[in-house]
Amino acid sequence: MKKDIIIFLVILILVTGCAVGTALIYNRYFKANEAVVNCYDGTDTILVIEGQEVLSKNPPRIVEGQILLPFDTVKAHFDPYIWWDETLNKVTVTTYDKVIKMETDKLDAFINEEPLELKFPATEIDGVLYLPIEFLSSYYKINIRYANNSNVVIVDREDVIHRIGYPVSTGAIVRKGRSIRYPIIKIFENYALHTEESKMFIFEEYDKWYKVRTDEGYLGYIKKEDVVIKSIEIGIIPDKVKNKPELPEGKINLVWDQMYSPTKSYLERVNEDGIDVMSPTWFQVANSKGDLINRVDPQYVQWAHENGYQVWALVANDFGNIDDTSEILNNGLKREYIIKQLLAFASLYELDGINLDFENIYKHDKDAYTQFVREITPLLREQGLIVSVDVTIPDGSDTWSKCYDRKALAETVDYVCLMTYDQTWAGSRVAGSTAQIVWVEENLKKTLKEVPAEKLLLGIPLYTRLWEETTDENSGKVTAKTGKALTIQAAERLIEENNAIPVWDEESGQYKVTYEKENVTYKMWLENHHSVNLKSSLVHKYNLAGTSSWSHNFANEEVWTVLAQNLKNTTHYNEWHSQYALNQADNQE
Repeated sequence: MKKDIIIFLVILILVTGCAVGTALIYNRYFKANEAVVNCYDGTDTILVIEGQEVLSKNPPRIVEGQILLPFDTVKAHFDPYIWWDETLNKVTVTTYDKVIKMETDKLDAFINEEPLELKFPATEIDGVLYLPIEFLSSYYKINIRYANNSNVVIVDREDVIHRIGYPVSTGAIVRKGRSIRYPIIKIFENYALHTEESKMFIFEEYDKWYKVRTDEGYLGYIKKEDVVIKSIEIGIIPDKVKNKPELPEGKINLVWDQMYSPTKSYLERVNEDGIDVMSPTWFQVANSKGDLINRVDPQYVQWAHENGYQVWALVANDFGNIDDTSEILNNGLKREYIIKQLLAFASLYELDGINLDFENIYKHDKDAYTQFVREITPLLREQGLIVSVDVTIPDGSDTWSKCYDRKALAETVDYVCLMTYDQTWAGSRVAGSTAQIVWVEENLKKTLKEVPAEKLLLGIPLYTRLWEETTDENSGKVTAKTGKALTIQAAERLIEENNAIPVWDEESGQYKVTYEKENVTYKMWLENHHSVNLKSSLVHKYNLAGTSSWSHNFANEEVWTVLAQNLKNTTHYNEWHSQYALNQADNQE
């Protein structure tokens, strides 16, 4: 009897244990979580951009009904190029055709220098700069609103396609995670379906769940079976070519024109089909104040237009004074002063464009230079001008090469002129080519990683350097030096006068000339229509926008003929290139 009781109790315990265990397993793995919790922790205002919560130590602020976002948040998520000048307490925003300036704690703003009164200023709160984002929303192409009931600021981009869904019935549930074990953050009930209050933005799709954002700005997950997708909202796609000035047809050839002293020699030139744009060297920064040297000849503009050329006047910094350039680039008022001068001159002289040629810049001023370009470009565009900027190849020294943010500049301007020359610069102690074709193509490919091909003008040198090599009698060391750059005609005269024989150099894509005179060895790597032919062929190979040549005074008629054939007439270019290849083969024989 006692044994039977013991067996019964053991069985009872086992059965009870199994039941309890089964219940625990069911509750843990199969029963839905009925707890309703807040979507977000804490009391700070939440920022949600599209389908993501943005976490920051400085949350949005709602002041007098205005939505304020921290400067750093705006920079990180909407405008990497927004600029804060702590000295002037001024914020600058640049878009394709607008420059917006706001001074902290002032209701006066300026858009392209035109005044506008703000509802609320940029302001500092607890040492953090906050911006009135609703004022800027149209320039950033975003929609922004504040959900008071949830204390959430919601941002949607106008250039994004959104899927809109609604609950299929009351009682539909949004949870914190993709499982019924997660707590509930919203239950759709007690109001009509398919209203603004029940609308959900659908961002991500999983096997059985959607990630959604509710009207309150809650981010969570809802079962697919509980949602019906009713519509697609398509935002406003930005027009990237809005107000773009009329440009020359086909591949472009910009030619820089050295105009450092008064001259009317241009009046004697014959119209050349190989030229679309003349870029005279008319403007230069004179001092640390930002005063500009003005060398403009109004008759030149008239002559150029009569010959079918556009005029994109070059503006340069003082290459020899890097500290003055640094001071100007880092001072908002001085940048503004240069911009106002250029705008006035461009209007006065009826220019078609501006070519920005700032060189010898500190590496740490790279962003400041980008900001200068971003500030001037929209204002020039407003006047119907084309904007181009000159950059060196990606590899090189801090002040010559690494001082440019080529990607950011390319995103801002209409054209980028790549200065693919001075491979062997004038101060070198070793003789060499100005621009070997192999070197040019290698650096072109590097640049195309940062600059779109349709915006890139390949730099072509038209000058030849004459090198003098001397040998030290004791050490046997060879030292080279070069004098001034030669025109094509001057190089040809030297060849003739010294009975020199040009020899084709395959690596350089140039004829190389060597001759002896009075115990000195002279060398030249010729830049002429042969080298120009090879380099300009890269325009078609990489589908570039065109070329930019330095400079007009070094060229001869054959150069312009080659450029006209290669850039404007593809059929003629192919015929010319085939004949050129045959000629080179004959020359080698």
